[in-house]
Amino acid sequence: MTRRSQAGLTLIEVMIASAIMVIMMTLAWRTISNTSDSRRTFEKYEERNHEVRLALDRVVRDFDEAYLSRNEDTSQTHPRTLFVAKPRSPVPSIRFSTLGHRALWADATESDQTVIEYLSRNDPEAPDKVDWIRREQRRQSNMPPEEEPSDYDVLMHDIVSVKLEYWNWKNLEWLETWDTTQSDGQRGQLPSRVRITVTFKNGAGKEVKLVTEARVMMQEQLNFSPT
Repeated sequence: MTRRSQAGLTLIEVMIASAIMVIMMTLAWRTISNTSDSRRTFEKYEERNHEVRLALDRVVRDFDEAYLSRNEDTSQTHPRTLFVAKPRSPVPSIRFSTLGHRALWADATESDQTVIEYLSRNDPEAPDKVDWIRREQRRQSNMPPEEEPSDYDVLMHDIVSVKLEYWNWKNLEWLETWDTTQSDGQRGQLPSRVRITVTFKNGAGKEVKLVTEARVMMQEQLNFSPT
């Protein structure tokens, strides 16, 4: 009697098939992993760019609507309307009055007038990182700024530096200092333009510098008193 041959795979064939399967699974995993990494990197770029665009748009609108009023009590130490700017690292010191307040709901009994200040602080969750902060007073008064209730918002996280320059339309030059409260400063006038330079880290951690300008609509004082 002859035995009928049995169909099947040899050990070598099983090992080769297993190796091919492992290689294919490795390639598939690498493809999926690379796609996922690329997606996360792209999302970081988009989130960072979105934050930067919103921050610069907010700052430009604040400066666009800066103003001074001649209807001030000159006996007060702290005027209600002002524009005081001094260079400082990493964020310049600046306080200015603006019509840039935005009410959060319809028919809110709030004025468009406010005082804005930009400053820096270390991120509470990452002390080695610096955030760019926007401080807005809830009302204008002759009180010291530190005694006036204010709202704080983070404009940008993890910045490197901010530089603000002010165009003196009388002398045709860019200045890093502006003071409307001093007789030897720029009393009664505002710069016609403000140049904003922000250096920050993008989604990949590389430093990027962006420059934009704001055009101040009212360079001279408002005067509502009869003359």
